[in-house]
Amino acid sequence: QVQLEESGGGLVQAGGSLRLACAASGRAFRPYVMGWFRQAPGKEREVVATINWSGGSTFYTSSVTGRFTVSRDIANNAMYLQMNSLKPEDTAIYYCAVELHLCLGAGCHNGAYYDYWGRGTQVTVSS
Repeated sequence: QVQLEESGGGLVQAGGSLRLACAASGRAFRPYVMGWFRQAPGKEREVVATINWSGGSTFYTSSVTGRFTVSRDIANNAMYLQMNSLKPEDTAIYYCAVELHLCLGAGCHNGAYYDYWGRGTQVTVSS
């Protein structure tokens, strides 16, 4: 079993910043890749950013490229999402998730393949 817990969400004005954290625990926590996903009201869940746990390579969806940065702390089993220049359209519930098995290409950014999920943290950006 793996437990994931997000923190750091909140209300911020457009142009502001937030830093999300995801704390992982559990004996089965041996990630291949971890990711941040979000779901806005009335919309489908979408990938925001992913990070290969061992190599550190990253992926960003186009709408956040240049504004968001994903990172991880291997020693402390944690992942972070630094969000700058926030826009109202970034408003959503943000989830962290872990894929324990090998994935390739687009499969690493598809939430359907992820094994464990956190409960989410709300991010609200006011205009």
